[in-house]
Amino acid sequence: MMLFESHKYLRNHIENQLDASKSIGFVPTMGALHDGHIALMDRALSDNDFLIVSIFVNPTQFNNPEDLDKYPRILEQDLELMKSRLDSDRFLVYAPTVEDVYGHNTASKTYNFDGLENVMEGEKRPGHFNGVGTVLQFLFKVVQPDNAYFGEKDFQQLQIIKKLVTSLNLDIKIIGCPIHREKSGLAMSSRNARLSRDGLEKAAQIYQILQKAKTSFKTHTVPETLNFVTDQIKSVSEFTLEYFTIADENSLQTATEKNPSYTYRGFIVVHLEGVRLIDNILLD
Repeated sequence: MMLFESHKYLRNHIENQLDASKSIGFVPTMGALHDGHIALMDRALSDNDFLIVSIFVNPTQFNNPEDLDKYPRILEQDLELMKSRLDSDRFLVYAPTVEDVYGHNTASKTYNFDGLENVMEGEKRPGHFNGVGTVLQFLFKVVQPDNAYFGEKDFQQLQIIKKLVTSLNLDIKIIGCPIHREKSGLAMSSRNARLSRDGLEKAAQIYQILQKAKTSFKTHTVPETLNFVTDQIKSVSEFTLEYFTIADENSLQTATEKNPSYTYRGFIVVHLEGVRLIDNILLD
């Protein structure tokens, strides 16, 4: 496994050492890898001739400096995990510094994602998706993959990345992969490492409540399902609900009533032990 910290050296390697006729799969990450990341990498290796993984904690997508400071940075452990879990030598890793990505101006560009960026995470975390778009535009230019893989846990981000690729007219296929969960049902996340053992057990109830919401949505109205989830979350004293939203899967616009021509998804953010946990579920 080769490790690159310079985008110039990485681009040179891709152009001169990799067969141009071979396909490249790309999995961008912020590190603190877990089985969900490995599943994305396995899928990319299965679909493509070669895999490139990036590990970079992107400062411009954090609107909370404390959250950025606390984000785990464990590169050596991440590299060892990939070595032990990926049954292949057909991959390399790009782990740049902030300066390699941004130079001397660590600032994000401004994008128009046709309103996808203004709801849910975009509303709660101003500038977040501009940061996501900025770093991915840079990474896509360096790696120039055929396919790029993202987990559906960050479903809003997945839709925005598809819009980014379309607006920039990039020849990259964006592939969303199912949420990878713990045996308890908790959506895998690098942030889970900050939870206590008791917190991990409590957090599993988030998905249990979402499953009940899916059942509720079949026979109840949108407001009734929203109220049901709110009451369920409030019944767990350690939980603080930031939001639960039912939205159209494509436009991400908040639903107030059901339309049989739309596909709906429930999006939730819960705070537990100072950790912000997100999840979502297909409702119909």
